[in-house]
Order: sequence, then C-alpha cells, then structure tokens
Amino acid sequence: MERDPSTPEPGLRIGELSARTGLSRDTLRYYERRGLLPSPARESNGYRLYPPAAVERLLWIRQVLRAGFTLDELASLLAERARGGIPCRRVRALGAAKLAEMEERQRELAAACEALRGLLADWDRRLEATVPGERAGLLDNLAARAAEDSTPSPPVPRSPLRKTRPNTRREQR
Repeated sequence: MERDPSTPEPGLRIGELSARTGLSRDTLRYYERRGLLPSPARESNGYRLYPPAAVERLLWIRQVLRAGFTLDELASLLAERARGGIPCRRVRALGAAKLAEMEERQRELAAACEALRGLLADWDRRLEATVPGERAGLLDNLAARAAEDSTPSPPVPRSPLRKTRPNTRREQR
C-alpha cells in the first residue's frame, strides 16, 4: 500500500535517523545540544521524533564539515542566522582562511616529502656501499643528520583528515 502524498510523512526515531545518515545516536544528540540540529518533537514515551527534513540537514552538516569548517564555526554561523543575521561574508572569509591553511599544509607536506626523498637517496647510497648482512646504520644516520643540520627540519605535517563528529563522550566535551 502506497502512502498518501497529502498526509505528512511520519517522523523518524533516532535509530532510523542514525541508519539513514550514518551518524551515531550519540552524534545526533550532540548536534542537537550544540544547536546544529533543531530539538525534535517527543512522542508520549519521550522518544525523539525527528522530521524527515532532518536527514537532509544532517547530510548538509556533513558537507560543511567536509569543507573544513568546525562544529564551533558552524554552530556560531547557524546561531547568527537564527538571530536574523546574514553571515554570508563571514562564511566566505572563513572559507578563504580554510583554503589558506590547506595550502600552507600542502607546502609543509611538499617540504617534508622533499626531505624524505633526499634521505632515501642517501640511504640508497649507504645500502649500496654496505656489505649484505652488515648494518648500514640508517636510523643512526638520522640522529647524526639532526646534530649536523643547523637549519630546522620542516615541520611534521598535520593530517589533512580530521574527525567530523565525536565518536566518544570524552571527545564531545
């Protein structure tokens, strides 16, 4: 039997919303507390009943987070919008700052790759000059290089991947 399109679609319990979005129940509750997801209606037994539009809202939040925005930034922007503000210029400025940060991380990563290429070339030379079965001292060579090198090493690049939602209660705090 098909659902009558004139009747509103029933709400979603938290487990159903979790299954449709791939977000944990804890994450959904956390987003609700942070103001990213409007508080849902409650059934008579106290269960949350989310509107079907919550699915699209959560998928949109995931896209915003994937673009590099933090939960704090998103919550602040949504709060400004809810107060009647128009945060478009702020969104643009934050996006530009995110891009600059990513480009800097790319430069750091490129420098780290170049340093590793040089190290590997040196290690290849050392291995070629070492009799099989003897130590080439590759790891020891790192300490010697650090002592000889007066210029600071390129920074260890931060991972471009970050968590977009909390996985544990400790991370939520």
